Amino acid sequence: MNTTLASYHESTVLTAPPGRLVAMLYQGACRFLAQAAAAIEADNPEQANRRLQRAEAIIDELRRTLDPAAGEIAENLAEIYSFCLRHLGEARVERDAGKVIDVRDLLADLGEAWTAIVAS
Repeated sequence: MNTTLASYHESTVLTAPPGRLVAMLYQGACRFLAQAAAAIEADNPEQANRRLQRAEAIIDELRRTLDPAAGEIAENLAEIYSFCLRHLGEARVERDAGKVIDVRDLLADLGEAWTAIVAS
């Protein structure tokens, strides 16, 4: 069953159009951030760190794949992603689930906007 689910997820990613992939990245980051916040609240720093690392990797991937030709939009997104990474670093040091939730909420808003753009 587990390998069937993994195969399904892999197939979904490999066949998704680029716009859908970005939406999936936002969703994944938000999921990992929610898990990290819960781990912080449960006083489980190892789990929180693992989930933060996964979310940070997604945010870094979103930042690295920005197209500079998009101009101001790409610049603004780069700044938002940098803010998110800094804020998560602070959350890790301070063990502050609220800061993690702040980033999750910001990325959720971006993800919703991206999904609306892709759907139109």
